[in-house]
Amino acid sequence: MNTYEHSVSLDVTACTGCTTCLKHCPTEAIRIREGHAVIDANRCIDCGVCIRNCPNNAKKATYSKLDQVLRKKKWKIALPAPTLYGQFENLDDVDYVLQGLLDIGFDDVLEVSQAAEYVSAYTRNYLKTEGISKPVISSACPVVLRLISLRYPTLQGHIMQILPPMEIAAKMALEKTAKTHPELKREDICICFISPCPAKVSYVRNGFGEYKSEVDEVVSVSDVYFSLLNVMRRENQAPESLSRSGMIGISWATSGGESSAIFNDKYLAADGIENVNRVLDQLDNGNISSLEFIELNACPGGCVGGAMAVENPFIAKARLQSLRRYLPVSQNFLKEEDKDYIPDSYLFESLPTYLPIQRLSSNFAESLRMMSDIQKLRANLPGIDCGACGAPNCRAFAEDVIRGKAVVEDCVVRRKRELERQNGGPHHEGE
Repeated sequence: MNTYEHSVSLDVTACTGCTTCLKHCPTEAIRIREGHAVIDANRCIDCGVCIRNCPNNAKKATYSKLDQVLRKKKWKIALPAPTLYGQFENLDDVDYVLQGLLDIGFDDVLEVSQAAEYVSAYTRNYLKTEGISKPVISSACPVVLRLISLRYPTLQGHIMQILPPMEIAAKMALEKTAKTHPELKREDICICFISPCPAKVSYVRNGFGEYKSEVDEVVSVSDVYFSLLNVMRRENQAPESLSRSGMIGISWATSGGESSAIFNDKYLAADGIENVNRVLDQLDNGNISSLEFIELNACPGGCVGGAMAVENPFIAKARLQSLRRYLPVSQNFLKEEDKDYIPDSYLFESLPTYLPIQRLSSNFAESLRMMSDIQKLRANLPGIDCGACGAPNCRAFAEDVIRGKAVVEDCVVRRKRELERQNGGPHHEGE
């Protein structure tokens, strides 16, 4: 029984069963049944690809609404992802955004990019640790982590066991509040992450292995963006100096930003779920060697390409590059005693366990039999991957049939050719 709470949902009333999402889903989690899409919760990784590609806006990201969050708790702390800064045209000072967050109702703000600079520093320590499996795979993208668990379980030992910047920022915000407002209890505080990505919502709702997120609510970059437009007036008085991050932290919003901060050229950075799958396939097959670090971002361009952002990712990336020119390399450095050390609070101990999607049965012999049956049926299908059967390709359809989720007669092309043959029509080789 699936207990994973997803952040990608389907509006059946808007779905026309057009198969666009079917063709783009990286884990083949979508089928067309009874004229509309159906999402397999056990396969979905909340990547948002279906949201970006659905022509009817039938796929939605679910997240907390900003106005509701601002009415909660006594003390509300905003954790803006650096992607937020790339949404604004002609932004030359991050402080305008941070001041804007206070103006719309947050009581405090702590940049995720600030926490990212500490994570980068501790990643350099992590790579020096003896006994770790290399190449080390970044733990920052929750889509990649779930994808590895479902499709590449043998690579789990390569995942870096440092918490993502969002979690570190949440811990820093709580520590800061405990010092400045000791009268507040934990239940009085709302930690709110401003996310470009639906997968972060799932991460917060489900936790990660045995780790429970310190983030209380996740709102979308798009919601916050439109609220900030009303308060970010350039003619107003200059904002207070609030930003505590530099080039390194801001760079995490785009592909390659995390890798460039490890000061090591033995890395690979890939973005877009198709490229991520290619890299993981190569790594799983042993075709990638001599690397120390792999940064993978499911969204095109990195987090700037998230389904909950507003701006075109390439425009957002260009804006962030321009913004970085005015920043120092970093504003966050490790203390001398921490330069070869990683605090326990930055680490997680266990990875989530999911049933790998390739596993056909818990019984090995049964799995082999089913695999053989799938291959035989696949050989007798048209092989044109048209999607008319409701599956993304003939191989997936064959698996659905063997699993008892579909019948051979659902193959429209096969049925048509059989009727033609019975009626003396065109004969097709292999049918």
